[in-house]
Parts: sequence; structure tokens; C-alpha cells
Amino acid sequence: MNESIHVVGSFILAGILLYGLWQGTRRRRRRHERKQASAVRVIDKINTFPHFGQKIAYLRKIDPFVFEELLLEGFERRGFEVIRNRRYTGDGGIDGRVKIDGQTWLIQAKRYTSYIAVGHVRDFSDLLNATGARGFFCHTGKTREGTKSLIRGDSRMILVSGQKLLDLIATDAPFIPYPGYRPPTEMVHPEQETT
Repeated sequence: MNESIHVVGSFILAGILLYGLWQGTRRRRRRHERKQASAVRVIDKINTFPHFGQKIAYLRKIDPFVFEELLLEGFERRGFEVIRNRRYTGDGGIDGRVKIDGQTWLIQAKRYTSYIAVGHVRDFSDLLNATGARGFFCHTGKTREGTKSLIRGDSRMILVSGQKLLDLIATDAPFIPYPGYRPPTEMVHPEQETT
């Protein structure tokens, strides 16, 4: 009798745990879907603003997770394969990945209102060097000359900020992810064509 109660209790407990895991996964998936939908709305709205300053100011106010999704959406709209994280926190400094020319690039997204923290750039540089990957450090802030020098000194890192950031999410501007990149013919924007 006691053994039967233990077996039944174990099944009930296992069922409760499985249900909790399933609910947590559903909740995370719905949260991702909401952030992705918000990112699409932000891109559409930003592209109606006439001035650079308006666009950057708006980006500095959005939810940080929406900013991450906005970057991934920008790469996706450009025809690149995007690999999203399963969660927004605890990602080890990687906010997403994008495949370009068969190579996986890491994405670090930082929504700043002022100057970017050089420590964040160093941490991302260390991560790139440890993994052997290349990456995009994307941000909405300002970049001091010393930080720019640090980034220029790291051949694995590309800075995406200011106009380059806006070009990534623009619907009518070319975006060249790194120097020397040549998009496939079907992806060439009219302003990128050479004669």
C-alpha cells in the first residue's frame, strides 16, 4: 500500500514538473514572439523619421531586448540566416548570431544613451578571441576615440553604430557588413551596383 502511494506520488510530482517546464518554455517563446513583433514595428516606425537624430534618440529609448531583436530582424531582412538565442539573459555576452558567407558571426547589442563602456568592448573582444569567431558590436551610444582604436585593433570585431546601424535597419539603404563584402547578385541594392 505504502509503495503504491509512493509510485502514484512520484508520477504526480513528475507530471507537475513536466507541466511547469512546458509552461516556462511556452512563456519564453511568447515573450520572444512579442519582442520580435515589437522590433518589426520599431523598424517600420524608425523608417518614417526624416532625421538621423530622431532615429537614434528613438532607438535609445526602446526595450533592450527589442533592440536585440531589431538587429536580428535587420540582418534577416537583408537575406542573412539569423540564429536567435533561446533566452535573453545568461547568454554569455552573445545576443544572437548571423551567418554571412558561410561564417557564423556573433552579435553583441548594447543600447546606450551616452558613451559606450570600453569594458564591454574588451569583454566582447575577449569572447571573440576565445571562440575564434568574428562579431558585430552594435550600439546606440557614442564612441570615444580610444574605444574606436581598440575596435580597429581587433580584426575580428566590426562596429555597427550611428549611420551604419541605421543602414542595417533601413528599408532603402545599402548595408555592407564588413569591408570587402560583396553581396550575392540578388541581394545587391541599386546604390551598391558598380559598373
